[in-house]
Amino acid sequence: MNRIAGAPISWGVCEVPGWGHQLTADRVLAEMRELGLAATEFGPDGFLPAEPGKRTELLETYGLAAVGGFVPVVLHDPAHDPLPEIDRALDSFGSAGCLVLAAATGLDGYDGRPVLDALAWTTLLANLDAIMAHAEDRGVRATLHPHVGTVIERRDEVHRVLDGSRIPLCLDTGHLLIGGTDPLDLARTAAGRIAHAHLKDVDAELARRVQIGELTYTEAVGAGMYRPLGTGDIDIAGIVRTLESAGYQGWYVMEQDTILQAEPEPGAGPRGDVRASVDFLNELTGLSRVMT
Repeated sequence: MNRIAGAPISWGVCEVPGWGHQLTADRVLAEMRELGLAATEFGPDGFLPAEPGKRTELLETYGLAAVGGFVPVVLHDPAHDPLPEIDRALDSFGSAGCLVLAAATGLDGYDGRPVLDALAWTTLLANLDAIMAHAEDRGVRATLHPHVGTVIERRDEVHRVLDGSRIPLCLDTGHLLIGGTDPLDLARTAAGRIAHAHLKDVDAELARRVQIGELTYTEAVGAGMYRPLGTGDIDIAGIVRTLESAGYQGWYVMEQDTILQAEPEPGAGPRGDVRASVDFLNELTGLSRVMT
């Protein structure tokens, strides 16, 4: 089975208000099919039909399977119960296999975040385990996505989740690097906790400017921080080989956040970068299980 999937954010489709021009699902899904992707994540609310049968029918029209979706939820507030939001998300998942959680701040966007106190950490870790068990009961695997501008961003926070909860991770190569975690090292040392992968390549200089506060995350994305796989500063090949050697059987999701200013001409736009990334993966040696 082909295990390379797409993500609508690679076409600029994002849940953040004011992110940029938003392409239609028909255009994005058609381009995914043309590029040979086998599946897609769902994208933000409203991008695909909410009813799982209609969602599946639409994806099948384009020859695509569903691998699940990204769901940002506030998990650290003792006064907030995240399970109703989780259930609303899962109601639209159908049989798709991966709930990709982000520990949201409660603010719009990814350009600011609170520092958690001891009670907030206890609440967050307990919610992660509770959501993992709840999703399992509904036939969906939950993962946590360390993400810039959420409360799980930095290396110490990632390891606190690994030590304090049982939830597996979504290994997002770009967000980990920006947050100070070496994604190759994490793949080597915690492969057994990785259940989903977002592959991004990164311009390390722009990532450094985000780390020191010289650029916001959104500004860096707009400046081209994410590069086609194999053209940035992350050892994507080493990460994929490490995961495969450890027995990883999940999806590799092409996810290079981009911001569009207007509708691209037919045949132009983000599809070129996604094609370059898929070609890069296809050219890796020793990865027949990823591609076939």
